[in-house]
Amino acid sequence: MIVDGHPYRTVDWDNGELVLIDQPVLPHRFQLWRSQDYREAAEAIRTMVVRGAGAIGATAAYALALATRQAPDTDFEGFVSEASRVLAATRPTAQNLFAGLAAVQAAISDAGGASKPASAREAALEAARAYANEDARACEAIGHHGASLLQDGWGVGTHCNAGWLAFVDWGSALSPVYVAHRSGKRLKVYVDETRPRGQGARLTAWELAGEGVEHVVIADNAFGHLASRGEIQAVITGADRIARNGDVANKIGTFGHAVICRHLGIPFYVAFPSSTIDPQTSSGDLIPIEERSQDEVRWTVGQDESGDLRRVRTVGPETQACNPAFDVTPATLVDGLVTETGIYPASTEGVSRILAAAQN
Repeated sequence: MIVDGHPYRTVDWDNGELVLIDQPVLPHRFQLWRSQDYREAAEAIRTMVVRGAGAIGATAAYALALATRQAPDTDFEGFVSEASRVLAATRPTAQNLFAGLAAVQAAISDAGGASKPASAREAALEAARAYANEDARACEAIGHHGASLLQDGWGVGTHCNAGWLAFVDWGSALSPVYVAHRSGKRLKVYVDETRPRGQGARLTAWELAGEGVEHVVIADNAFGHLASRGEIQAVITGADRIARNGDVANKIGTFGHAVICRHLGIPFYVAFPSSTIDPQTSSGDLIPIEERSQDEVRWTVGQDESGDLRRVRTVGPETQACNPAFDVTPATLVDGLVTETGIYPASTEGVSRILAAAQN
């Protein structure tokens, strides 16, 4: 991602520090978050300083590498085990978080663990870097496969943010848009605001503006109307977890969009790296759905006329709110799974083929 002429990754490592793009202040400010403490990194995941499946996975991987540096030699195993537990508990739905932790945990063990803490520290950092680099590589490949689905002049719908900011680089759902745009295809992206946190309006629109892609922000409830009038020819979303049968857990509201697309005959695609697949979960109804604070619905943050960020209440003080962060879209509503190795049917067979291709 290029910001003001400088290349950035959403999740990076710089001279012993974990570096994140601070997402809650976007699009009003661009600033970096830095830390050498895995506990602060865990809090950054929980409070969504960093969010998006791939970015969470890479952050967790680097955070565990930080923990090995904080761990005393005398209690290396206990300290790292506790760090793993804390990081795993930050957000329950995104499969990539657990994949990132597993990659670093395996490297620590292979390097000798507590019996060779110096080697384990070095191996942990190398594994985290490798995980982050693979995330970026996979997302770029997703873009090249997915761009073939998009025709010149199309309107493309998306939901939440599954672009640069949701992964280490490139993104999943937006990567095909970026590749198609750079190849000369003229696209118009319909960006759902994605209440309650507004990831579409705040993050996806900011990304698309920086890339020079034509786009318009729409209220979440406007999607069906615009799709029914022929404004949208395809929809691509990301995913936070894919079950073994092809069911998709993604940002709340994705299921409704898929239902509308099926009714109208609009192709509905889901883009993700293979690390998002959870082969241990047979179907979407077994995926844990994160319930976030009701205050995310009852309050919102914006920029006032003076340029200051302010938090304001949007409902009466006596009103309660329900705030599931994700929903599950059945595989039967998905027209294709777009991954780093190609495009597959949303089915048990399709998921098995993705996993097999990823291992080659």
